[in-house]
Amino acid sequence: MASPAEEMEALRQQAFNCTDCDLACTRRHVVFGEGNPYAEVVLVGEGPGEWEDRTGRPFVGRAGKLLDAALKEAGLRREELYITNIVKCRATSEVGGRLRNRPPRVSEVRACRKWLEAQLRIIHPEVLVCIGGPAASLLLHKGFKMTDERGKWFPDTPYAPLAMAVLHPAYVLRQDGEDFLRARELLIEDLRKVRERL
Repeated sequence: MASPAEEMEALRQQAFNCTDCDLACTRRHVVFGEGNPYAEVVLVGEGPGEWEDRTGRPFVGRAGKLLDAALKEAGLRREELYITNIVKCRATSEVGGRLRNRPPRVSEVRACRKWLEAQLRIIHPEVLVCIGGPAASLLLHKGFKMTDERGKWFPDTPYAPLAMAVLHPAYVLRQDGEDFLRARELLIEDLRKVRERL
């Protein structure tokens, strides 16, 4: 019987050849996810951005650097976790001759969701952390209200015994001054709750 690491690698190879939606035509890399296939905690965002598409790694741009810093301050280490996205390829629109990130379409999420569900089946995490409202709306419940529900525990989800949503680091980076400091502290505070549950 294959180990979780072997299963994850086989799944990764399948995902690299995926052409189930139009994002396959514009991507540079499939951003499958990375980390510990035996992790107790899985972090899931909505989809990769420009830097992730360039490198094939999740959360490596400015938002990724902020996430790494917040994890460290919360007492979590990225290499102990598994980090991925709902959609594995960058969703873009051309604006003024440049590609800009856009939310993935329902059809793209539907086509890609099987990869995330397989990842979660292999890892079988104790805690699922949704990074941002779109991930929480898909994985916790429709119409998730980040202002009211972030940092709260959701028990007995289909994907993990416990789940929580945290602010997306990209949202934190869009804040200024005191708002930035407050949002950053909320992200760290919620990640500390995750660490305390382990």
